[in-house]
Amino acid sequence: MKILLFSRSQPGRSAEELRRLLDTLDRCGLDYDVNEEFAAELRTLTGRDIPASKTYGARIGEQPAGTTMVCYGGDGTLLEGVHRLGGAPTPVLGINAGHLGFLTGAPNEDLEQIFGRIARGALTVQPRTMLSVEGDFAERPESNLALNEFTIQRHGADMLSIETYVDGQMVATYHGDGVIVSTPTGSTAYSLSAGGPVVAPACACLVISPLAPHNLTMRPVVIPDTSRIALRVHERRSDSFATLDNRSYRVGPDARFEVQRAEQRLFLAIPHNISFYDTLRNKMMWGIDLREAKSEK
Repeated sequence: MKILLFSRSQPGRSAEELRRLLDTLDRCGLDYDVNEEFAAELRTLTGRDIPASKTYGARIGEQPAGTTMVCYGGDGTLLEGVHRLGGAPTPVLGINAGHLGFLTGAPNEDLEQIFGRIARGALTVQPRTMLSVEGDFAERPESNLALNEFTIQRHGADMLSIETYVDGQMVATYHGDGVIVSTPTGSTAYSLSAGGPVVAPACACLVISPLAPHNLTMRPVVIPDTSRIALRVHERRSDSFATLDNRSYRVGPDARFEVQRAEQRLFLAIPHNISFYDTLRNKMMWGIDLREAKSEK
């Protein structure tokens, strides 16, 4: 079994934490490659020198069967790792090395169990919908795929007007800060902050959510994931920008975009005995009686 270990530099990491990560990989007999940025951090903090032949850069080529990408960090780290895969069908596992995330559900304390399951080929993998986006980016993205969402958002003080069509039928012209098109996976990310619904990952749908609409009757709309979404941007003075997950690109006046479900899917490895509903309940603190918490103070 081979591991593509991916992480981004984060403040506050200790040499002990990173040595434990590498030592556990070695004990489990796993071969691993490391992204160049993380390899440099490992060298600085632990003195462990990763040979150049065992590092990789911004894009990852074809990998042998049995390869798993392990993203060590938070949800943003996993999104960056998925971007580097470029749509390759390599399973991705997120290990939470910070706050509890919806994507990085594997706890940092269970490294032995996690890597042991990878070595035995005992991971459960769940396919996740991705978005494919084409349109008037000022600079062509390296990848037009997004796992969580595609967003058009204002950059200056002036509001945007975005005509939105689904399968050729006009839904609305959203006047406000912008629009989010979200996958079920992304429903617990930016879309949730904009008032969108929580959607179970297995649902075959997409969510269109307006950002700070000037018409208060506008609400998120859930549509089938077989739909094709067309977005036409109108703005008065200031430039807007578009995001594919955590990657931002400038767009000019009167830009147009088409969004649809991608042919590629992400294969997210799910930690043993941790379901989407477990993560949702813990993350949103739905199991806590706030009345009791207040009475204890």
